[in-house]
Order: sequence, then structure tokens, then C-alpha cells
Amino acid sequence: MTPPTTDQPVDPSAGLAPYDAVLLFSFGGPNGPDDVMPFLRNVTAGKNIPDERLAEVAEHYHHFGGRSPINEQNLALRAALEAELRRRGLDLPVVWGNRNWEPYTRDALAEARALGAQRVVALVTSAYSSYSGCRQYRENLWTALEEISPTGDGEPLVVDKVRSYFNHPGFVRANVDAVVEAYAGVPADAAWPRLVFVTHSIPDTMEAASVVAGASYREQHLDVAETVATAAGQRLGRPVEWDLAYCSRSGPPSQPWLEPDVNDHLTALAAAGTTSVVLSPIGFVSDHMEVAFDLDTEALATAQELDMTAVRADSVGVREPFVRGLADLLLERAAIARADDAGVPRPAQATEGGLPPFRSVCFPGCCRMRDGVDSGRPAACSTDPWS
Repeated sequence: MTPPTTDQPVDPSAGLAPYDAVLLFSFGGPNGPDDVMPFLRNVTAGKNIPDERLAEVAEHYHHFGGRSPINEQNLALRAALEAELRRRGLDLPVVWGNRNWEPYTRDALAEARALGAQRVVALVTSAYSSYSGCRQYRENLWTALEEISPTGDGEPLVVDKVRSYFNHPGFVRANVDAVVEAYAGVPADAAWPRLVFVTHSIPDTMEAASVVAGASYREQHLDVAETVATAAGQRLGRPVEWDLAYCSRSGPPSQPWLEPDVNDHLTALAAAGTTSVVLSPIGFVSDHMEVAFDLDTEALATAQELDMTAVRADSVGVREPFVRGLADLLLERAAIARADDAGVPRPAQATEGGLPPFRSVCFPGCCRMRDGVDSGRPAACSTDPWS
């Protein structure tokens, strides 16, 4: 049962208590050519994917010298978030840890504990709720907490997380800014562009399982896409027609994943007479490998082959509205923790679009890998870690 809420907004004067550290929690990526295959084996552990298939994916990284841009982007985001927290008078350490590569989650949590932290709030660099975007991070968090659990009379480290924030005003407004700027970059002699939002594809079975969170992965994207497109059109003074497409599918051809693929969609648009598009990577918070390869390399090449004008909008990155929004989310989560600890109604949570705020403490069955099938691994930040 969800605790009651009040219409009162978050009171920033109480700061981030009861938290004494922030975990920036991300996917991770290789730092050089020798890291690529070990990293990909980490990502696909337990999925029985042969090295021959991983070697094909590895070429995406070798195309960029074997180094993912995600690590520098996470460092930049951590620095921007630290600066925003300091601006608000909040002097908490921000540690950075990854699911799949160094620094690992356990390393970041060990660092937080060494700094004296007892209760940490985690901020996942995934805005949407699904197995890959939420529960898999929570499973990794559970494992990391067990690995650093204290011996003897030591108190265990407690970690909470902020909610999935696809419909938080900071994320939405940063995407609106990026889309408007991309439209301004379209050549004057080009047709008015169609807006194509792009996100990471997931298996259909994972999409079906994600609806337990309140709206499915696809529905979350459709909600924020409509919100962003409407706001961008208002600022541009002209309606924006839009679609949602997908990239980065990695499963076998026999397994259905969300479609259309962005390259197939561009081909279909060209056949229907569209000559100009703006590509918005709304499913990603930074320009990491899926954006750098799947959009900047493959999709833009497809557009060129189709004689289509294509401009790629930025991801939210370290844009000011997004970073401010992350700080707001941390304050919101702290206020929820204080309310729950005191047994009083939770504060109001800000959203944009048609969906309600998602939960920061997941309930049983939330975001399974496949509909009706549990992964068999416990997950932190849940009312029932095992289901």
C-alpha cells in the first residue's frame, strides 16, 4: 500500500537528511581496447551469449578506440551535481559506481562508508522504469551491499533510491531545450522536420513485465515524448509531428523486441515523402555509446543514403534544468524518507505529462525480466526483495 501524500511541496530547509552521501549509479563502459570484451562479458553474464556475438558488438567500441564516452560523461555529471548541491548549501560526498565496469558499485559504496556514510541515496542514470532500467540496478545494489556488509557489531549501510524520473520537470525541460536547439540547427532550405524520438529497445516480454510499475516502458516514453513535442512546438511557434523509434537491440532474431528500429523508420519516412528529421535520444541521459554509434554513426548514415536532412538533438547531459532537477529529486527523496520515518504523509512530487510519479520503493513483482517470471535474484529498495 502506497503511503498517503500531502499537497505540500518539498521543504528544502531540511536538506538531504537522513542521507549523508549520494551514489551516482550508472551502467559503466570500457576505458580502452583491452577492457571491451571483459566489459561485454559482464554486461551479458548469465545470458549464454557466445564470444563470437560479443566480438560483433565490440566493434562498436573499437570504432571509437575501444573507449566508451560514458565514463567522462558520468564524471562531468558528478561534478555538475556536486556544484549544484554546494550552491544549495548541501555539502555531501557524491560517489560514482557502475554495474558493469570500474568503479563498481561495491567500490563506490565502500568509499561512501569510508567517508562515514550510514545512509546513502542512489541516483540511477536511467530515467525509465523496466528490468534493465530499474530492477537490474537494484539487484546489483543488493549484491554490492552484501559484499561490503560489516562484520561483528558494525551497522550495515542503508541505500535508498530516487524514483524513475522520466516525467520529472527537470528531465522534460532539458529535453525540450535540446529539441528546440536542434530545430534551430536545421538548414534554412530544408523542409520542416519530423521529430523522431529514439530510445533503447527491449524484448517484448520485458515490455509486458514493465507495466506493473504503473505504465509500461513504451508508455512512459510515449508520455514524455508527447509532452516534449508539445512544449517544443509551442516554443517554435509551429506544431511538431513526432514518432518513437528504437535502437540497440541485441537479442536473437527469433526474439521479438520493441520496434521500429530507427533505421527502418527513417527508410519508411523517406518512402512516405519525409525529407527532414530531428533525432532526439530521449531514452538516454548522455551521449554514450548507443547514441554515438547507433545514432551519430548508423542512423545519420542511413539518413544521408536516403538524401534526408537529419539533425541530432543533444541528450540532457549536464544541461542546467536536468542537473537542477536531479538535485530536486534528491531533496524529494530525503523528504519522503523523513516522512516515512515519522509516519506522516509524504510531500507532493512534481511531474509533467499524463502519468503520476513512480515509486521510489518498488512493490512485489515490479519490473521483472519477463512477464510473470522472476530473475531469482533479490533486489534492494523494494518492499519484497525476492519477487
